[in-house]
Amino acid sequence: MYEITYVGIEENEKYEETIKKVIEKCYKEEGLNSSNLIITITLTTPEEIRKINSKYRRIDMSTDVLSFPMFERQELEEKIKNRNFEHEDVLGDIIISIERVKEQAEEYGHSFERELSYMIVHGFYHLMGYDHIEEKDKKEMRPKEEKILDDLKIIRNKG
Repeated sequence: MYEITYVGIEENEKYEETIKKVIEKCYKEEGLNSSNLIITITLTTPEEIRKINSKYRRIDMSTDVLSFPMFERQELEEKIKNRNFEHEDVLGDIIISIERVKEQAEEYGHSFERELSYMIVHGFYHLMGYDHIEEKDKKEMRPKEEKILDDLKIIRNKG
């Protein structure tokens, strides 16, 4: 289902518990439980995510989360519809800057768990072929993200 790698930061059981809970919910929601699709999740530093962003996207700046899908949306939808999961496939890679997660949780006034959960679900839906550049696409992606977080009772504020 997923693999977690740490680059430049210490392993953390709490991060892993949050990731497990969110990924399992995402897979259930999208009917991927019986698939052999794997997500690689890298938790890293702002410096490392900047290098990756620069190398693969030609954007020389740090960011909070990067997603690299292995399938086009239509290709993945067809695979899911036909239950075409005979062998292990990589759904894609999600790379998260843990320092940025901490900063944004503080900035937005909610918990670290909520911000990390959002990064995971946001990255997951990018791997599923969703986007948010165009308003019409955002209207399709955001409700899916919010449903996962709401179902898990991961609230926006610290309260």
